[in-house]
Amino acid sequence: MKIAVIGAGPSGMMAAFAAASNHEVTIFEKNEKLGKKLYITGKGRCNLTNYVDASDFFKNVISNKKFVYSSIYSFDPFMTMDLFNSYGLQLKVERGNRVFPMSDKASDVIKTYEKMLKERNVKIFLNTPCETIDKKDKFIINGKYSFDKVIIATGGISYKETGSTGDGYKFAENFNIKLKERKQALCGALTNEPLDLSGLSLKNVEILAFSEGKLIAKEFGEMLFTHIGVSGPIILTLSSKINRLSKVKLYLDLKPGLTYDELDKRILRDFDKFPNKDIRNALINLLPRDLIFYVLKKSNISSYKKVNQITGQERDRLKSSIKKFDLDYKCLEDINRAIITSGGISVDEINPHTMESKKVEGLYFVGEVLDIDALTGGFNIQLANSTAYLCGSNI
Repeated sequence: MKIAVIGAGPSGMMAAFAAASNHEVTIFEKNEKLGKKLYITGKGRCNLTNYVDASDFFKNVISNKKFVYSSIYSFDPFMTMDLFNSYGLQLKVERGNRVFPMSDKASDVIKTYEKMLKERNVKIFLNTPCETIDKKDKFIINGKYSFDKVIIATGGISYKETGSTGDGYKFAENFNIKLKERKQALCGALTNEPLDLSGLSLKNVEILAFSEGKLIAKEFGEMLFTHIGVSGPIILTLSSKINRLSKVKLYLDLKPGLTYDELDKRILRDFDKFPNKDIRNALINLLPRDLIFYVLKKSNISSYKKVNQITGQERDRLKSSIKKFDLDYKCLEDINRAIITSGGISVDEINPHTMESKKVEGLYFVGEVLDIDALTGGFNIQLANSTAYLCGSNI
């Protein structure tokens, strides 16, 4: 059979590779090269997958984890690593079980995909956007190319400059296939009044998210202040858990390892050391210097007040500001700045064992275009590869 694959990201290339074991496959890619978005993943290093078994993998899937059971069990992270190793790509495992190419170059991952496609004689049309897909007896692409089956692997709507402009959603709508609302995921957060702390990185802190007074999620780890708000690993993770909520409040626990009583004792020890200093100078062993001003401001304490003049009530407010620092959350960053898109093709419309549309025979959807998403750490690229491999192997 003749198979068309629309899009040459990881899901498109993997689907083409898997399908080409038995069929004649052609990729249509709007960009000038394969895997354009992959070049910027993992800060240019490409976090290819995560070295965990299937049961742990599912713990990191946010949307529709049951839908991807067949995909992950058919092509899990270990199989992914074995496949890329077999084509000469050396890999390494880093903190958090993240898997990278040994060279730290995303380009080497893409070269491996290219080698895989070349070996199976996949035809590749670059600079060739798919404008239309019609179905008569067969699928007709751009009014002139005829195929027996079509695999849509066009990604989401994040980082539009890499070609992710939502083409797959338009094709789905043309075939009356339902979509779920698209939201940003794995992105930074904006604050109403960004603090003058851009570049300040905090380790071993905890972020807490509340919606309508209820604790929704909390994450422990590293965080970064930006010129527009906050980012870093714990914010990226949190964004995927709050992107569909309203009336969200974010608080930062700057000392999650200390209870209020333990923090109080710690503050008193520092006060005993520096009784005659301004309080802004007495907290330098407890907090980053640049952050002290804002903690004191939220505590309604003058930075120039002497330690020996601090009242018990002021000390209580200081503890509260340290343990529950209000980030004055506004919203998440724009979806175009998000690492991935949450939402997309409704999984109710797709056969989870083949990735084929339940409405349109011979039409398949794989990767980020589907309403599936996971946390940061290589899980989303693995979802792309797994759904694509399952799809291509079962055509």
